[in-house]
Amino acid sequence: MSAERAATPGAVFLSYAREDSAAVQRMAEVLRAAGVEVWFDQNELVGGDAWDAKIRGQIRTCALFVPVISATTQARREGYFRIEWKLAAQRTHAIAEGTPFLLPVVIDAVGEGEALVPAEFRDVQWTRLAGGEVGAAFCARVSKLLGNEPAGRGPLAVPSSGGRELAGAPENRQRHGVMSRRQRGVGRSSLRC
Repeated sequence: MSAERAATPGAVFLSYAREDSAAVQRMAEVLRAAGVEVWFDQNELVGGDAWDAKIRGQIRTCALFVPVISATTQARREGYFRIEWKLAAQRTHAIAEGTPFLLPVVIDAVGEGEALVPAEFRDVQWTRLAGGEVGAAFCARVSKLLGNEPAGRGPLAVPSSGGRELAGAPENRQRHGVMSRRQRGVGRSSLRC
């Protein structure tokens, strides 16, 4: 690989507000330890990079786009992460229905209904990872979405009230306040993630 690091097609792109970088760094480390290729700008951008072009290229070629939603993103009405989010939302229009691409992650108490996000983010199931703490269920879900596991819909990783990830049937997700868009009667009937 040249000194100008090449784009990494197939990677998971983590998009976040800089104030959340510690939580996102933890997410990146756990996903990498689980064998998932992650594009995290703090590790991937080096001196002399045309950073805007590199980031846009990654969004065009990444396999999954993970917007990290938080109280910080709510408070910041402007930021480069908002450009990333809009680029990813635009890319969804060129992707076939049912193809996994967006995987929104909430790292604190921000509610889905109040979140300041592109409309396309609301079309898919969100995951809650308190403080960016990633468990085995989330890593397995990401691997499955990347095609590293057999096809078919498996359990979704959602946190319980104790902050642990919970994999289980819809009634377990309902009991913990997390339902799919279909269960709530919101959005399209086919979920991407």
